[in-house]
Amino acid sequence: MEEVQNGKGYIGFAFRQSVPVMLGYIFLGIAFGLLLQDAGYSFVWAFFISVIVYAGSMQFIMVSLMTGGAGLLYTAVMTFFINGRHIFYGLSFVEKYKKMGKACPYMVFSLTDETYSVLCGTKVPEGMKEDKVFFWISLFDHSYWVAGSVLGAVAGSYITIDTTGIDFSMTALFLVIVVEQWQEQRSHFAAITGAICGIIWLLLLGPDRFILPALCSCVVILLAVRGSVAGRTTKQKEEVAG
Repeated sequence: MEEVQNGKGYIGFAFRQSVPVMLGYIFLGIAFGLLLQDAGYSFVWAFFISVIVYAGSMQFIMVSLMTGGAGLLYTAVMTFFINGRHIFYGLSFVEKYKKMGKACPYMVFSLTDETYSVLCGTKVPEGMKEDKVFFWISLFDHSYWVAGSVLGAVAGSYITIDTTGIDFSMTALFLVIVVEQWQEQRSHFAAITGAICGIIWLLLLGPDRFILPALCSCVVILLAVRGSVAGRTTKQKEEVAG
């Protein structure tokens, strides 16, 4: 318990949970740094963009927008369509983040796809506070992305490692989280609804435009039927308990 109280336990546990994200973020960050350096921007730009923007795929697109002289309005609209999905899954953490006081703004800012997946799958050990664990995981993930970006920009063209396909590590992480969530939840209605909405909009709009419509459709459906789904879930728990 003393180790937990002085903070070492939190840091160690959070680091272990963040390792899958580290393996992806370091290499993806290097790729971004290389791209930024090739566009004529130094590692200083890589550092501050990754610290302040921290938008994953949007940072890659941001490089072409910067070099192409895109306006602020166009950049804002593009950012919304690419990262607007964060609004939807971030809703599930609103109440938790509100209780975190001064750390709340940073937690909202640092909630990426991968961090969200890790936080959803993290079971906080007894004796630890969830808010502290979540904070350290988010901070570690952010630091990995910054470190990778700076490393890529500094190394520049000297890096000869072929990183083709390394981004699949993020897909693998999502698959693991999905399987764990599926096994833990009694009701799979939300997961099935999300999958169906995703497939339908993917077929209608293609891989570049389907995410936001799919999320909107899924949220609307779940909100419309949440009463009946919650009732069935409660009834199942009562039957199991009885």
